Amino acid sequence: MSGLPLVRLPAGWQPAADSLAGRVILVTGAYGGLGSAVARAATLAGATVVITGKRKRQLEKLYDAMREEGLAEPVIHPLDMEVATPREYTALAEGLQRDLGRLDGIVHGAASFAGLTPIAMQRPDDWLRAMHVNVNAPFALTQACMPLLTEATDSAVVFVLDSPELLQRAHWGGYGASKAALERLAAILHEETDETPLRVHALLPAPMRTALRRLAYFGDDIMQQPTPDATAAAAVYLLGPQARAARGAVLDLR
Repeated sequence: MSGLPLVRLPAGWQPAADSLAGRVILVTGAYGGLGSAVARAATLAGATVVITGKRKRQLEKLYDAMREEGLAEPVIHPLDMEVATPREYTALAEGLQRDLGRLDGIVHGAASFAGLTPIAMQRPDDWLRAMHVNVNAPFALTQACMPLLTEATDSAVVFVLDSPELLQRAHWGGYGASKAALERLAAILHEETDETPLRVHALLPAPMRTALRRLAYFGDDIMQQPTPDATAAAAVYLLGPQARAARGAVLDLR
């Protein structure tokens, strides 16, 4: 059972060009399918976007692509969430404070998924990596950034979930367990921040055309799935002040 209430996106909602104007938004897993769509959508909505991921070259490719599309330049900050230490998360938060003066939102787009495997056969390294990237790293990054986020008059942390009904089935292993833990993390953090300027949100995408889905459903024609653009637009909704009514809930796009 879900620990957070489910809410829907307001009918017909679309991001406006200024809906995130003046805000600084951090996107993890930024060169992945969903991460890159969120980086673009938040930039189009007026935010200064900080893109993180473990491969600097991939971040630079996203930077170049966004500039070629006429978008405002993102800020690159490489961060390998498999091996980052608390000191590195603190250094990221201090860098944001020093260079940009603020932080108004985080979208936790990074995810580790090694494919469908029975628990009896799951490599311990894959299990530990899923738990670390999908739960421990979002905790550590959010904790390091909370002083900045609570200095803002209105800020948001968006945790990306996956279908609980699906992930409790056989073979979802460490990924399924980690996403359940991530939802509980969001629920606890919401209870602790409900009276503060920091809003906690969870985002539950519908099936979309990403590398993770291709790995999980290799028999399906992934091109039949929609691109992550609609999910990215919903993330922009959660990052802005209009989503106050959705704090502490799962925005269900299915």
